[in-house]
Amino acid sequence: MSKRKSGCNIHGILLLDKRLGVSSNRALQEVRRLFNANKAGHTGSLDPLATGLLPLCFGEATKVSALMLDDNKRYQVVVQLGVMTDTGDAEGSVIETKPVPELSVDDILACLKKFTGEIDQVPPMYSALKHNGKKLYELAREGKTVERKARHITLFELKLLDFSKDQLTLDVFCSKGTYIRSLAEDIGHMLGCGGTVKVLRRLEAGQFNIEDAKTIEQLTAMDQQSLFECLIDVDKPLKALPAVQLSDEQAICIKYGQSLKLSSFNDTALSAAGKLHTNVADLSPESRQNTVRMYHDAVFLGLGEILMDGKLAPKKLFNLL
Repeated sequence: MSKRKSGCNIHGILLLDKRLGVSSNRALQEVRRLFNANKAGHTGSLDPLATGLLPLCFGEATKVSALMLDDNKRYQVVVQLGVMTDTGDAEGSVIETKPVPELSVDDILACLKKFTGEIDQVPPMYSALKHNGKKLYELAREGKTVERKARHITLFELKLLDFSKDQLTLDVFCSKGTYIRSLAEDIGHMLGCGGTVKVLRRLEAGQFNIEDAKTIEQLTAMDQQSLFECLIDVDKPLKALPAVQLSDEQAICIKYGQSLKLSSFNDTALSAAGKLHTNVADLSPESRQNTVRMYHDAVFLGLGEILMDGKLAPKKLFNLL
């Protein structure tokens, strides 16, 4: 007999300002206990050295956490020049030091320009990527180094915020899969002295911003009602997708896993963020977007998929009631 989960069925997303020195999982568990939630997860971990925005998903919101992993991110990072560590950040052991050459702002800007845009990046050994079923950081702790395949990433923005003799403060707006530690090392190498992450703070993740996040101290001081008021609707990260309003009969069919003909929808039943679809044909398999949000009486039911035969089929259903 399986053990029943203790806690409450809570559905929503909370934006946490993760503090320095704790793992993302520990931060998650602390907040989970405050809500007494029986199901929770985070959307991509931050290293203990890193602070800042960590979206936490509770209940049915965990079903969108994988989609949120694909979001672009913005970081502010301080790179310590002339120092290299085994982990690529200040938590690691120093493996090499080099004198920092006399650098001008123009020298640094020219370097940053070479990293802006689409580039290939080799992931660090201290990462959760796997090699033959084993995480790279586990191999690294055993003193092993394996060849890693470069990954294609995009640095949309790479700005110099501040510069001293041996430190750079950068604003980085990047695609998923970007390792800021590898970026710091690569920039340091190009400047001729090596580098490592000294301070790292995440400011944005997709549509979410650090300005809307709460610290664990703020959350701990709240009563239960105030805590629940901090939760963001499960469908908030999906607002860019077109929305479909279902009738009573259509909602029942979808809940039972049945497909619906698009011809059964009125034009006014189809809407998207910021605009109205005036033609059902706008939601076709040939269009760039064939995933839609489904609602019934203003309740989010889940995601649907437009099939090649012109039908709407349930893709991922949510139970928010």
